[in-house]
Amino acid sequence: MHFYRPLSPIKAITFDLDDTLYDNHPVIDKTEAEVLRFIREYDPRFHHFTNDDIYAFRYLVEEQEPSICHDITRWRWLSAKMMLCHYGYSREDALKGADDIMAHFNYWRNQIHVPESTHQILAQLAQKLPLVAITNGNAEPQACGLGDYFEFVLKAGPDGRSKPFCDMYHLAAQRLNLEPNAILHVGDNLLTDVEGAINSGMQACWINTGDKTLMEEKEVRLLPHVEISKLVSLLSLV
Repeated sequence: MHFYRPLSPIKAITFDLDDTLYDNHPVIDKTEAEVLRFIREYDPRFHHFTNDDIYAFRYLVEEQEPSICHDITRWRWLSAKMMLCHYGYSREDALKGADDIMAHFNYWRNQIHVPESTHQILAQLAQKLPLVAITNGNAEPQACGLGDYFEFVLKAGPDGRSKPFCDMYHLAAQRLNLEPNAILHVGDNLLTDVEGAINSGMQACWINTGDKTLMEEKEVRLLPHVEISKLVSLLSLV
């Protein structure tokens, strides 16, 4: 554990999800493969599709609606709908098809392996103070066994612009009825989590699970209050 700034008393903790509470890479790789397989089987015309073919529609959606980057779930849905319309589906069938694709995506997206140690640590922390999840992603904490630890979950899109924008950080403080500097945000990303939290008036904990060196990281513009390498270190802070 390394301290870079003085810590004020912590009255609540907000958490990033992906790559903070679990390894997100395996589930994303599996999900992308399963969604591609589903699309290939959905219509013979898609049998030759690669991920590049799918991403092409995402780029088109982004060109038409640049702010869609703050809601990646809706971005996926709109891309699927555009793809089906492009191939001659009626509006009704395209809407249904987009829903079908997203249902398949959501199933695999939440087949997340959460380490037992993470469950134990969150359970102990939740007995001491309120916990909140703040994510740019589309994992469902309730679906992967994490939901009961959090007072509430904030997601980019429905709950504001994605981190590092301050929207969700400010909303978390408002809903917790706390001053931002009484909240510690924990995350793995030095830009979205550390810089975003500090610019929002919160305290920031960088969880460095990759044995990185802070001063060599290109994304460092603001130092966190504290750096940890294991989630269990949080227990000594509260």
